Amino acid sequence: MASPRFPPVSDYDASARARRTAAADLDGTLLASSSAFPYYFLVALEAGSYLRALALLLAAPAILLLYVAFSEAAAIGILVFITFAGLRVRDVEAVARGVLPRHYAAGVRADTWAVFRGCADRRVVITASPAVMVGEFVREFLGAEVAGTELETFAGGKRFTGRIDHVLVGERKREVVQRLFAGGDMPDVGLGDRESDHDFMALCKEAYMVPPDKRAPRAAADALLSRAIFHDGRLVRRPDPAHALFALAYLPVGFLLALFRVFFNLPMPARLVRHTYRLTGIRLSVRGTPPPAPRPGAPGSLFVCNHRTALDPIIVSIALGRPVTCVTYSVSRLSTAIAPIRAVALTRDRAADAKRMAALLEEGDVVVCPEGTTCREPFLLRFSALFAELTDRIVPVAVEARQGTYYGSTARGWKWMDPYFFYMNPRPGYDVTFLPPLRPDETCGAGGKTAVDVANHVQRVIAKELGFHCTTLTRKDKYMKLAGNDGTVTNKPNKKFL
Repeated sequence: MASPRFPPVSDYDASARARRTAAADLDGTLLASSSAFPYYFLVALEAGSYLRALALLLAAPAILLLYVAFSEAAAIGILVFITFAGLRVRDVEAVARGVLPRHYAAGVRADTWAVFRGCADRRVVITASPAVMVGEFVREFLGAEVAGTELETFAGGKRFTGRIDHVLVGERKREVVQRLFAGGDMPDVGLGDRESDHDFMALCKEAYMVPPDKRAPRAAADALLSRAIFHDGRLVRRPDPAHALFALAYLPVGFLLALFRVFFNLPMPARLVRHTYRLTGIRLSVRGTPPPAPRPGAPGSLFVCNHRTALDPIIVSIALGRPVTCVTYSVSRLSTAIAPIRAVALTRDRAADAKRMAALLEEGDVVVCPEGTTCREPFLLRFSALFAELTDRIVPVAVEARQGTYYGSTARGWKWMDPYFFYMNPRPGYDVTFLPPLRPDETCGAGGKTAVDVANHVQRVIAKELGFHCTTLTRKDKYMKLAGNDGTVTNKPNKKFL
């Protein structure tokens, strides 16, 4: 219900007058959900540990009771302490930069975002959530300043104590707005969703309450000021309490299931694995007609696929029903020991790598993922053109991984666990589509195309099959972005290729 002091946001009339500035709460106002618990849980899990995340989950009912029955500030203080106490600042910043924005962006309300975005001169978000947690999302995706709860640090500012001087609620929000807009007009528009927002909303020239509605329409991804192309973290879904409980409780069961799936299928002949996958709950969909296996002594085909997880070459081999060789920039001893296909490491020396790949093609089929790194969103990173000069027998392959609980790819943490996390999903799956081989006139040899032209063409046909966007972003751009050094990187889709 709308507050008796302020009309509901549905009464806002954008044509009535020009508004230049706005101040808004975050959870329950700009975001459809009023609960910040999922984001605290992600910080506890990704910057801390599974035990910390479990402790937070077990304490959640008591924190909720304290929040509703006694004190919003006290409840947030306990939530902050369990989540942040002892964590390294740089780890939290990495999570705020690489994990949280995608989950925040998926929950932005379309109606309040339209009002907030319309105030183009200055937008301010005032929230009880820690500024270090929400700042990256608010600045990049909402184009706003952020005023949030500040956390104490120790060890020279390298770790959080978990304590806070004061939580930004009620009168504290009013003081922040007065300070931020001192010497000028107060905000033209104020947006809030609870009684503790009334103090700062009363300062605004006009203010609107946002009624609770978890099913409120979400803002489209391209309606925000940025897109989440690169993100990290293990959890696929926003960890509401029920999903968080399942992700943690299922973890040991999932790990045992992953071990069974790996070592049960490992000794099976490639032509049978498609069937044993089905027996172990792994869905594999294969479309298209790949070329037959090369005759003895004849060169093989080069299968060029997009990159979703480290399992892509293995899945292509299973879909083909025959062994292949994959080339990659790094091969660990563990990966070599358990991989059912031959993996060859490249040296990053273009001439030496081209020579090695040409020799491998003389021995049989080769799979390459020229994006160089995984990308979770529906985007393709810029393809390397190295493969295009090696052979005219090029087969584009479009792959898509189906992951419902855990991501089988990560930029931080134990990357050797990536395949296991994929297999830990209750019903993991892969869609593999073999596209028509390149015609002679589309290749470097018979067609006289440049390597860049061939790479761009292969990228376009794969992107078209998957419904993805091509970008000019590279493997290096991904790690620069997730590391916080993104001065040359844009998160906005680029229609150009190489």
